[in-house]
Amino acid sequence: METTYIQAAWFLPAALPICLFAAWNDMKDMKIPNFVTLALLVSFLVLGPFALGLETFLWRLLHFAVVLVAGFILSVIGRVGAGDAKFAAAMAPFIAYDDMKLFAGLLAASLLAAFFGHRLLRMIPQVQLMTPDWRSWQDHQFPAGLALGLSLVLYLGMAFQQG
Repeated sequence: METTYIQAAWFLPAALPICLFAAWNDMKDMKIPNFVTLALLVSFLVLGPFALGLETFLWRLLHFAVVLVAGFILSVIGRVGAGDAKFAAAMAPFIAYDDMKLFAGLLAASLLAAFFGHRLLRMIPQVQLMTPDWRSWQDHQFPAGLALGLSLVLYLGMAFQQG
């Protein structure tokens, strides 16, 4: 892994609660609010120079720009939700370039696990009774914030385990 234990130690405590809230809110309201995405990006902007050094930090900001443009295009053509695209862009700087293949695999596994887990849980009446106001139980769309947040937390957690 290119992301080190020290870098993950800086980023994980900030990213974990933000990703959990994004996942929860996406399942409840089928939205990732802009303030959540902004909080993730600001956490990188504040912690990044300390965790990465200035040069690497600046290169990682390029990840944000590339994913934001790609996400915008995918959102315009209806392939992903705008909130998901913005959240993915805010996640991108946390991912080292050399770890892109690893992260793609984590994201794919997270998407599958989150999709099937969500579909399974919504078939259980007791779960729906505990969360009656969650839109994702009735919506035909999938709350991708669940998988996005899970993949970033898993990625940073794996880096942290390396230490």
